[in-house]
Amino acid sequence: MNKLVLASRNKNKIEEMKALVSGLGIEVFSTLDFPELEEVEEDLPTLEENALKKARYVHKKTGLAALSDDTGLEVDALNGAPGVYSARYAGDDVSYQDNVHKLLNEMSGEKNRGAQFRTVVALVTDENEYTYEGICEGEITEDQRGDKGFGYDPVFLPTGYDKTFAELDSSIKNVISHRGKAVQKFISFLTS
Repeated sequence: MNKLVLASRNKNKIEEMKALVSGLGIEVFSTLDFPELEEVEEDLPTLEENALKKARYVHKKTGLAALSDDTGLEVDALNGAPGVYSARYAGDDVSYQDNVHKLLNEMSGEKNRGAQFRTVVALVTDENEYTYEGICEGEITEDQRGDKGFGYDPVFLPTGYDKTFAELDSSIKNVISHRGKAVQKFISFLTS
């Protein structure tokens, strides 16, 4: 595999994923490089199904290997919510900030702050389909901290760290994060 399309329009995810796969010697594109591609609706009930749906579509339309991910923040006190609905937790066409505000409001006064980020990365090629899962455990902070990252990063404190994802340098976050762990499994597969 010498070319790979990241099946995402999210500029933050694209930047993060490109950094993670940069040492592979693969020419990396994203769906932004193919303006004719339509937005793929993430309407399936699991992260794995949504990741595969996006990768299958991009592979079919471009003929190139496609890598996609779907990520959910799973909060213990909210019975695993927002989960597969993390990106649209506060509604359709909302900002990261809207989702964070809703989460913090729902967690107000809650003692159990346990949570985990879970990512499923899907690779679709001419020959096969593969999925790789990464999990990062942590907790939800009571207020937002940091200005790096995106999404729920300002309120997610990974276990063993005293800084939120939004306070950590990307070189650290990319190693310990859910997405980093899933992509490392993908890289291990490619290089083995």
